[in-house]
Amino acid sequence: MKQINIQYYKTKYAHFILGSFENKLCLLDFTYRKQRTNVDNRLKIGLKAKFIETNDEILKETRKQLDEYFNMTRKKFDIPLMTVGTNFQKSVWEGLLKISYGTTSSYLQLAKNINNEKAVRAVANANGANCIAIIIPCHRIIGTNGELTGFAGGLALKKRLINLEQNLFAV
Repeated sequence: MKQINIQYYKTKYAHFILGSFENKLCLLDFTYRKQRTNVDNRLKIGLKAKFIETNDEILKETRKQLDEYFNMTRKKFDIPLMTVGTNFQKSVWEGLLKISYGTTSSYLQLAKNINNEKAVRAVANANGANCIAIIIPCHRIIGTNGELTGFAGGLALKKRLINLEQNLFAV
């Protein structure tokens, strides 16, 4: 059986589980997420692999780039990604990758951007199924009314990430 290399990584922002498969990042998620088991099983089944706790170059580079992001010295990530989901979910995640650092968008706008305006609720569900947090920036999606909406890492963290990217507390 193939393997997904995983590592646990604690930052001042959150506790993460990182995973790589065939030299691509497939998992950057919150260890305390409610859907943890579902997400892990989707990856294991989709990649026909099991989790093995070990380190590799992709995981090292992910930790380095995450640290740079949290220290406000990195705005773009250049880690190869492997997404595991339906074609629709993948189209939503591709749409998320186009939302620039320091900006936010809405579920409705994201649905329009992927040419599926009527699928707002499905877009929201796909957004919630994203398991490569930060890099695939689901935290940049807010409600059409400007309110913060669901986030696997919690709304307090979502607000901190948006503030970090907008440099609201920069000196």
